Amino acid sequence: RMETYLETLVLWEGVEEDCDVFALPDNPITTQMKIHKERKIKKAKAKSCLFDCISKNIFTWIITLKSTKTIWDYLKRKNMLEMKGFEACKY
Repeated sequence: RMETYLETLVLWEGVEEDCDVFALPDNPITTQMKIHKERKIKKAKAKSCLFDCISKNIFTWIITLKSTKTIWDYLKRKNMLEMKGFEACKY
């Protein structure tokens, strides 16, 4: 369910990509700046959705994980994605 939810918000790509957003070159063109900003925002929103849909106890375990993909994989592996109250998790 969470994967579908993130897909509908066009945020799933931010979870799947396990790489950092590329660094901007010196004197970037407008298109590069726009793409850079969009990717950073997408990853941040996806991470926020994951944080919003878990308990505070689990949050304290995963707050140190850096990438959204790492957080997703950890939650999936530990079967900790809590879907109770998922409807309240609207981004």
